[in-house]
Amino acid sequence: MASETRRARVVVVDDDRFHRELARGALERLADVECCANAREALAALEREPAELVLSDLEMPGPSGLRLLQQVRREHPGTELVLLTGHASVESAVEALRMGAADYLRKPIDPDELVLVVQRTLERSRLLRDNVRLRDVLGTIEACRALTPCLDPGEIYPTALDLVLRSISRARGLALFHRSIPSRADGVVFRGFSEAEETSLRRALVEHKRVDLDAIVEAGLLEASPVHEALREAGVAVARVLALPVHGAESEGGVLWVLEDERPFAESEVERARLVAAHAVLSLRNAERYTRAKERAFIDDVTEVYNARYLQEAATREIRRAERYGTELTVLFLDLDRFKLVNDRFGHLVGSQVLRRLSQVLGNCVRQVDTLARYGGDEFTVLLVDTGSETGCAIAERIRRTVAETPFETGGGSPLHLTVSIGVATYPAHGRSREELLDASDKAMYRAKSAGRNRVCSASEL
Repeated sequence: MASETRRARVVVVDDDRFHRELARGALERLADVECCANAREALAALEREPAELVLSDLEMPGPSGLRLLQQVRREHPGTELVLLTGHASVESAVEALRMGAADYLRKPIDPDELVLVVQRTLERSRLLRDNVRLRDVLGTIEACRALTPCLDPGEIYPTALDLVLRSISRARGLALFHRSIPSRADGVVFRGFSEAEETSLRRALVEHKRVDLDAIVEAGLLEASPVHEALREAGVAVARVLALPVHGAESEGGVLWVLEDERPFAESEVERARLVAAHAVLSLRNAERYTRAKERAFIDDVTEVYNARYLQEAATREIRRAERYGTELTVLFLDLDRFKLVNDRFGHLVGSQVLRRLSQVLGNCVRQVDTLARYGGDEFTVLLVDTGSETGCAIAERIRRTVAETPFETGGGSPLHLTVSIGVATYPAHGRSREELLDASDKAMYRAKSAGRNRVCSASEL
């Protein structure tokens, strides 16, 4: 880190120019030295640029060395102070050390002794800073254990955002992320904003998609970005924003944004925030693996669409959602006409290729929010969310026509032309449970077959 290679800074305070220059000459090889004639100049120097050590005379015109010590301890707690005096006494030494002085030296200054005291003080200060840093890092790592049980990628971003804000004591931030699961849109999580600010930011960042999340690959402090523009439109004033990308190994990805307040970001804060983001990346990749493994358990090996096991769960879930929101749900039950002849004539390898091609055709006919599954054999099922019977029949007719017009390759010779029979059933008109809907659509499909195949039949006709 930059703080580990930067030379230490020492402020020498003495009203005697000879002693100031003597101290400068002795310490220049150890640190960057700035000399001040009184306590007020020293405080101004510390405000302008922090220092690791102040070396101050005890008796000076204006505020004394003890008064300077008090103010440095109060306003610059990370700065050590060593007092110098030509009128040393046990009482003044004890008082200075009691007030927090790092050490106490008598005038006239011995350059070698001064170097040793300053070296010792700077080393002790560095060790104390390293201990504080290590404690903060260990605390952050311990807090990051909250990410371990997150197996849903969508849970990781809000959890990581909360951890970052807590670890660096900030109040406002947001997480913007996209999901690979087709039925889920981009997501955003806010912390520390008003409802009106959230509404404006959601419109700018999610609906208008101003931020290219995949383009942000390195953590850093930004003074200008599309997020700044969105914040300004929402009436939120901010100078800098800390951007922390959290990308998975596959399609999951997002960015945590932390707003700077009146307290500028310290390097140690950025380091801790990056540490949380790194843990979030590991958790996200673990969640991706878990999600993919879970999905594979629900994927049909031949067609690579969902299987009957997934269909059962999805149907129950969508029926509950339709019941809760008072919407309709339509089920399509499809069966290839005379598919047995394909297997008998061309073999099961070609039959599997036909089923795989059919699943692609069906997938192109439905929306991403709908569920396509292979029910078994040459039977497929489609769950059409927020769809009534009339619209469902129209979609089924489009599927029937598309399949009839699609050539299916056999690996040699002329392509096959196949047809499907489709049954349509709708919640709640034709059933209120998963079993009732699947049974109604299945029976409607068999009615279509008995009526001559290559047609659509609604459960209303049963």
